Amino acid sequence: MLQFIELIAVLVIAIASAIEARRRNMDLIGAYVIAFIVALGGGTLRDMLLNRHPLYWIENPSFASLIFAVALISSIMMRIYPQLPQERFVIVMDAIALGLFSASGTEHALTLNLAPFIAIVMGVITATFGGVLRDILFNQVPTIFMQHTQLYATCAFMGGLAYWWARPDHPDVALATLASIVVAAGLRLLAMRFDWRLPF
Repeated sequence: MLQFIELIAVLVIAIASAIEARRRNMDLIGAYVIAFIVALGGGTLRDMLLNRHPLYWIENPSFASLIFAVALISSIMMRIYPQLPQERFVIVMDAIALGLFSASGTEHALTLNLAPFIAIVMGVITATFGGVLRDILFNQVPTIFMQHTQLYATCAFMGGLAYWWARPDHPDVALATLASIVVAAGLRLLAMRFDWRLPF
């Protein structure tokens, strides 16, 4: 179940990232690199901090090939249908991925019997640090570190908290994952709709 969650998360964020890269006039290779880094960067950092080897995307090599397929298909679709509302689609996909990655990162840490707060922080790292690396490649200050940015990392934290709260004691984590998606994605979309920001 955890591998399935990660697969869906990687697929969702890779689509959003590839579209964003193409909107910035990057070619296919650029779109692939951006999608690869955003989709796998946070989980890679999490695995390194948890001393988990091999890294999850090396252990599951289909992730890298899936991301390439996503970048290729996204590039073709944007060429054929440039009039589609891409920005709104990217926002929704990114919000969903936020909840999925929060769930997977938190679960990885909980399976190692780490303290709940540490596990939730690992969920936040998994969900956000791919985007941090993307912003660095785009030569800009990472968005989540800027003052008065609309809630993002906070949404990931709340998603991880919801996952921990709803997580059952048996291997089936579907309900907890759904809770993470609803909380993280819902809070993120509301933050963008109503311009919610941290007060300091």
